[in-house]
Amino acid sequence: MARYSAQANRTASATLALVALEAPATGMRRIKLYDFVIGCEAAPADNPYLYTIGRTTAAATGTAVTPSPIDLADAAAAALVKENMTTNGTAGVNLAAIPLNQRATFRWVAAPGSEFVVPATASAGIDINTPTMTALAITGSILFEEQ
Repeated sequence: MARYSAQANRTASATLALVALEAPATGMRRIKLYDFVIGCEAAPADNPYLYTIGRTTAAATGTAVTPSPIDLADAAAAALVKENMTTNGTAGVNLAAIPLNQRATFRWVAAPGSEFVVPATASAGIDINTPTMTALAITGSILFEEQ
């Protein structure tokens, strides 16, 4: 069970996804998202935002991010991580909704056995979705495990 970290940014954009974590078309493994941090880099303001974590059933189009193994003895990740989406993945069920003030940074850590799981199915995935505002810069980090 190898574990990985990846950082993602969403620059000024009208698309929703900050980061997409997806099973590849080949060499698939189950992926467990167990920790993430999200926050806004824009100038401080009192704006309410709603972040959502949702399943996807088709791949997003975006810039590839290379996950870093937490243990350097582990092989490269099979999972695909993308940022700065031009097209979001096909939305499935929402797993969580997180209302935050723009000034807030948020961290979620799964209780053991309560991770968000991506099945070993081609192009299945999980997106962390952000509010749509053209001047909103969002940054996040994810930690995930492959089985």
